[in-house]
Amino acid sequence: MRKRIVAGNWKMNLSKQEAEQLITDLESQYENDKDCHIVICPSSVYLNLAIDMQSNMSVGAQNVSERENGAFTGEISCAMLSSMGVQYCIVGHSERRQYFGDTNELINQKVKALLANNITPILCCGESLSERESNQQEKVVSMQLGSGLKGLSPDEVAKVVVAYEPVWAIGTGKTASAEQAQDIHAYIRAFLQDIIGDKSQKISILYGGSCKPENAKELFACRDIDGGLIGGAALNATSFLAIANSF
Repeated sequence: MRKRIVAGNWKMNLSKQEAEQLITDLESQYENDKDCHIVICPSSVYLNLAIDMQSNMSVGAQNVSERENGAFTGEISCAMLSSMGVQYCIVGHSERRQYFGDTNELINQKVKALLANNITPILCCGESLSERESNQQEKVVSMQLGSGLKGLSPDEVAKVVVAYEPVWAIGTGKTASAEQAQDIHAYIRAFLQDIIGDKSQKISILYGGSCKPENAKELFACRDIDGGLIGGAALNATSFLAIANSF
C-alpha cells in the first residue's frame, strides 16, 4: 500500500512566535494515524524549532542547494538538513521555477543530492494556465518528471514523492476538479510505470493545487491521489488536520 502523505508548505510565512503556536496547535490536535503521514515544511530558519517541538510528525525543508559544501553564502546543503533530522525536502516547486530560475537540470541535481543524504525529495511538476488551455499538461509534466529523475536507478526513483501542482490553481482559489486531478495523476503513474515498472506503485503522488478541507475528501478518494501538498490551509492547524483526516 502506498504511503498517504499530507505535507504542509508554509512558504515564507509566520513569525517565530506564530510558528511555535502552530506547531503547538498541531501537536495538541493531531492524533497519530499511520494511515496518513504528516509532514510540515517551515521556513529554513524554523527547521530546528519544528524538529525540537514536534513528536508525531515529520519535518521537511522547502529548498536546498545542489552543492555539497563550500563558499556559497546563504545556501543550505543536504548534509546540513540531514544532520538536523530533516526527512523531506520540496524540490521543483513552481515558485522556485518562476521566481528563482530553478531549471530542470538544477532540480535533477538537487534530487540526486537529497537521495544521497537519505532525504526524501518531494518533486513538484505541473502546468501553467496557458499550457492547460492548449492541452499541453501531459507534455509539460512528462518533461519535468523525466528531467527531474534523469540518471536515477529504479530503486532511487521509487524513493521519490511526486507532487502534481497545477500552477493555475496555486494561490488563486481555483482547483482542478477531482476528475481533472485524477486524470493527470493517472498519467503520472503510467509515466512512472514506463520508467521503473511495478516499482512505480510504491510512489506517493500528491495533489498540490489549492487543496482545502472542502474538497480534500473528494480528491483523496481518487485512485491515484495519495495525499496533498498544502499551501495556505497548512498555516492553520484545524484546516490542515481536517485535510489530513479526509482519507
